Amino acid sequence: MIKIVIIDDEVQILNMLEIFFKRMSGFSVETFSSPISGLEYVLSNNIDIVLLDIMMPQMDGIEVLDKIKDKKPNAKVIMMSAYSTLDRVLQTHKKGADSYLMKPFESLATLQTKIKEVLNSN
Repeated sequence: MIKIVIIDDEVQILNMLEIFFKRMSGFSVETFSSPISGLEYVLSNNIDIVLLDIMMPQMDGIEVLDKIKDKKPNAKVIMMSAYSTLDRVLQTHKKGADSYLMKPFESLATLQTKIKEVLNSN
């Protein structure tokens, strides 16, 4: 069972992704609209992959990424954003993000493929 945590302040994104992964076999999913709650969960549980939005209130995704990588350097993290620049993508890569996805997603199949690629990478 692949354990996924999704942290995004957009409730409709969380709901869509939760339904998508729950319909697929082999995935369990936890969703958090609060970056603080999501970070606490990730740091205190064994997770296979985190889908993490960049632009959030309370704490942005880059700060959450820093805290995850500080405590769990081997954690697999895919950053997500609807508002992106090349600098932002490069910044997340330098800080240890494994991949990056633009929202809205091209398709949920693309997301599934990206997750498998990240999980199979070293």
